[in-house]
Amino acid sequence: MAASNPEGKLLAGDTTLREIVHISLGGPVVRVVLSNEFGLDPLTIGQAHIALSAGHSDIALTSANALSFGGRPSVTIPPGALVVSDPVDLKLPAFADVAVSLYLPEQPLRQLSVHGFADQTSYTAPGNVVSAAKLDSAKEIYSWPILKGLDVKTTDNSAAIVAFGDSITDGAHSTRDANARWPDVLARRLQADKKTAHLGVLNQGIGGNRVLHDTTGPSALARFDRDVLAQAGVKYLILLESINDIGHAQDPVKPYDVVTAEDLIVGLGQLAARAHTHGIKVYGATLTPYVGAKYSSPAGEAMRQAVNQWIRTSTQLDGFIDFDKATQDPANPTVFAPAADSGDHLHPADAGYKIMGDAIDLKLFTK
Repeated sequence: MAASNPEGKLLAGDTTLREIVHISLGGPVVRVVLSNEFGLDPLTIGQAHIALSAGHSDIALTSANALSFGGRPSVTIPPGALVVSDPVDLKLPAFADVAVSLYLPEQPLRQLSVHGFADQTSYTAPGNVVSAAKLDSAKEIYSWPILKGLDVKTTDNSAAIVAFGDSITDGAHSTRDANARWPDVLARRLQADKKTAHLGVLNQGIGGNRVLHDTTGPSALARFDRDVLAQAGVKYLILLESINDIGHAQDPVKPYDVVTAEDLIVGLGQLAARAHTHGIKVYGATLTPYVGAKYSSPAGEAMRQAVNQWIRTSTQLDGFIDFDKATQDPANPTVFAPAADSGDHLHPADAGYKIMGDAIDLKLFTK
C-alpha cells in the first residue's frame, strides 16, 4: 500500500466502499485487515461487512456477515496503524471473489492508505449501504483503499507464498477482473496439484516499486517487514525486484537516484537475509527483458544481466526462477518474445504472465 489522496476526490465522508478481492486458499473462517498506515488523521470505519461477491457490486446475502472489532461494530484506526477484525464464520471456496464493504462517516480524509492499482473493479456508493444486496448509484474504482488483506483460516499444514515485487508482480497491463497476473497463474497451478494444494499465494507487488528508493510507496527494504514478515503463515518468498531501480538510474533522458548493480545485489541480499531470519525460503526471480522500454539503455541492460547472473548463482538464495529465460525472444534474448509482450516492452501481456506462472517449478514448494 501507499499514501494517496482519496481516489481523486471520489471518496468523501458518508460513503460506502465495496471492495472485491480474489482469494487463493479457501476456508471456513475469515478476518479482514484494514490499514491507516499512511494516513494523516485517525480513520473511523463506521460499519463493516463481508460477503461472497455475486458479480459487479452485488453480494450474496445468504453469505453476509457484519464485521466487528473487539466486539464493536465500528473502529477508529490511529495514523500509522492497522487493525484486524474479529474472525467470522464464512465458508469460502478456493478462488472465491469476496466483497468487503466499509462505511466511512464524515471525517477528515486528507490521505488514505491505498493499493493504487488493483486490476480489479470495486465500487463506492453514497451513505451507509454496507449490507445492501446491490449498490445503487455505484461508481467504479480500480484500487483498494484501506483494505490491506484477508486472512482465511485453513488447515494446520497450510502456508503462504509471498510474491514480492513491482508492477510486473502487481499485474500491470493484464486484463482487469480476469486474475491473469503471474501470481494468479501460480495459485491455480498449486491448487491443482495435491502436493501443493495447501499453499496460498499473497501478491505483494506495487507498481513502480524499487529496492533502494521510495517511489510508489516505500522501497522494498522499507516495506519488507509489513508486507512479508508480518503476513500470516509465510513459508516461501519469490523476490522479483529492481528493474525500476535500473531503469531510472540509467534512464537515457533523465537519470536519477543512480545506483549500481552491486548496490542492488546488496539490497536483494539484505531482503533474503531478513527472510531467512524468520525461517522463510527465498527464491530469486530473474528480471524479465526490458530493451525497448522507455527507460531502457545499454548500461541498464548490462546492470540487468549482472543482477540476473547473481540471482542464478547466489548462495544467499535458496534457488531461482528464470522468468528472463521463459519470456525472452530466443532470437534476441534482450527483448520479450512477441507472445509475451504487452506492447510497452516492459510489462507482459496476459499470455506473458501465463508463461511466467507456468515457468515456476512447483517442486520448489515441496522442499
